[in-house]
Amino acid sequence: MTLEPLAGLKVVDLFAGSGALGIEALSRGALHVDFVESSGRARTVLRSNLDELGLDGRSTVWALDLPQGLKRMEGPIAVADLILLDPPYGGETARATLAVLGERVGAESRVVVEHHAKDELPERAGRLHRTRQRQYGETAVSIYAAQVDEPHTGGEEEVK
Repeated sequence: MTLEPLAGLKVVDLFAGSGALGIEALSRGALHVDFVESSGRARTVLRSNLDELGLDGRSTVWALDLPQGLKRMEGPIAVADLILLDPPYGGETARATLAVLGERVGAESRVVVEHHAKDELPERAGRLHRTRQRQYGETAVSIYAAQVDEPHTGGEEEVK
């Protein structure tokens, strides 16, 4: 599964590690990436990678524990076109993070989650609904899209 060109998109890379996913997004034309990583050692590697590639001007690195740290990222999450999520395997962290994202994502956001194939993720999480899932050996990738519910108009004619 490949992502289309990302020219001009605002991206958030959660559980960023060394930044491989977000750096790939920048190399495909993403406008800006907000990287979130709780480990100081991983953030050092990430900042070094961004500096070496000359990408530090198109990125922000956040030192936050997830999912609770997402409360401090309301702005970037609300305007993100694409959110990349590579949490520890086991499913619990992915489900908890999806639940928070589902309440905060913008109307046009997509979320891509890499997870163990045995980890069961929900079909829906707030405004997010799963549109695709692919398995590659023991790894799976689930794609979610934001869905804004339309107000109910009734559909019936008004009786006068």
